[in-house]
Amino acid sequence: MFPELLRSRLAGILELPEEQIAALQAHYELLVRWNRVLNLTRIQDLEEAIERHYCESLFLASRLPAGSLRIADIGSGGGFPGFPVAIARPDCPVSLIESHQRKAVFLREAARGLPNVKILAVRADQVSESFDVAISRAVSYEDLTVPLKSLADSADLLTGAEAPPPAWGYRWDNISLPWGTQRFLRKGRREA
Repeated sequence: MFPELLRSRLAGILELPEEQIAALQAHYELLVRWNRVLNLTRIQDLEEAIERHYCESLFLASRLPAGSLRIADIGSGGGFPGFPVAIARPDCPVSLIESHQRKAVFLREAARGLPNVKILAVRADQVSESFDVAISRAVSYEDLTVPLKSLADSADLLTGAEAPPPAWGYRWDNISLPWGTQRFLRKGRREA
């Protein structure tokens, strides 16, 4: 059911090979098992999980520039959007930043066998590396303010209706997501 739903929701947006769909399904099944004891997501319904977690993350992946990019997922939680991005873009090293230690353990388990994924079990403002692009979903603007400026000059954020703060100094392109209403991919580039 997962593969069929994922393919139908991504039709006309992104086509994934079978091995990538299988990797995403394995992540989902692990997420469901771990979510019973660790609050990784409040979304329980399969269709909603596919749209909100996987399709939105894959939409972001499809809008990244070509080429190998160093990507930081700030506040990765259950692995969104970073895990699906890493699956869709195996050419890109993706660092999943998650300060909650138990969630970081889940991410390590989920990322076994993915050579392009690294888990950073620290607060994002403690990361000293720099990246080509920072991505995030379901993290408050307040929590993104400090680390975003130090991690990358480009940011791709999956958000609701509220726009990012102008004080960040980014120029934003706002793209409506194909699923639901008031969901956006905000692509930002820091202004000089």
